[in-house]
Amino acid sequence: MTSFRSGMLFAASALLCPVALADPTHSPSRGELLYSTHCIACHTTQVHWRDKKQATNWDALEKQVRRWQAAGMLQWNEDDINEVTRHLNDSYYHFTRGVGR
Repeated sequence: MTSFRSGMLFAASALLCPVALADPTHSPSRGELLYSTHCIACHTTQVHWRDKKQATNWDALEKQVRRWQAAGMLQWNEDDINEVTRHLNDSYYHFTRGVGR
């Protein structure tokens, strides 16, 4: 039974953090950890590639992060919002960042 539980835990970890399996030296950023913990259940990678995405520039991306953290009642601070926005931008969008970001 213990090996079954270990296998299930490993499989669940792989689904939540596939980057860690691809590169065991990968050290996730705070933004990646927050996103993986709170967002990935609903926001799979396909949401970032869809034609009608809401994020069309850095400011719009930050606005969406702010919107969804509020909807999820996550109570993130400004640093958390910035870190998740940075993670999403670095991973999917590659928008030019505003001054000071």
